[in-house]
Amino acid sequence: MNFTFYGHACFSVEVAEKKLLFDPFITPNELAKNININDIQADYILISHGHADHIADAVQLALHTGACVVCSWEVYEWLTKQGLTNMRPMNTGGRWQQEWGSIKCTVAQHSSGLPDGTYGGNPMGFIIETKDGSFYYSGDTALTLDMKLIGEHHKIDCAIMPVGDNFTMGYEDALIASDFVNCNNIIGVHFDTFGYIVIDHAQATSAFEHKGKTLRLPVIGETILM
Repeated sequence: MNFTFYGHACFSVEVAEKKLLFDPFITPNELAKNININDIQADYILISHGHADHIADAVQLALHTGACVVCSWEVYEWLTKQGLTNMRPMNTGGRWQQEWGSIKCTVAQHSSGLPDGTYGGNPMGFIIETKDGSFYYSGDTALTLDMKLIGEHHKIDCAIMPVGDNFTMGYEDALIASDFVNCNNIIGVHFDTFGYIVIDHAQATSAFEHKGKTLRLPVIGETILM
């Protein structure tokens, strides 16, 4: 599985010959100014919730790539009004089984409002399971005991979690969450984009190392092996 970071909480994963793009927020992000969204390819675009910093480029990228957008019902209704048709509405607890693997929606403890101020439905995370590997993206969330269910019922090769604190978990809670989901291989997202979520990289990574775990904080544009 290859992970490419596009800044904030936007990234893509190549697995089972599919390209999955998550939470597209690139053009409004000054830190991602060197990313050309016209170069991005995707078979699926997965949106965890309706906040602008997770959905800003969804319409443009969906139209450009032809990808199927996976999102909550409320986000689906909003994107329909923006002209999108290739979508799969889902909700917390739901699972979509396909030939290449499955997408399962998980609980995320957060809020969700759409760019026009309307309600964005329940925020979600995603578990992606394929024959070539499986991973968990928590979406924007606080630490929650629901994460223990993931560790008890799924084998996760890598977990992608916010570590920026203030609006989501910080790295300390992400460290606890890694125990809950039974995964020592963590990729951090949702950090450094705004002043509120700037973190000390060395402090965060050393906290994980002290527990025998790995926290990677990718550079924008970087591709790493999960």
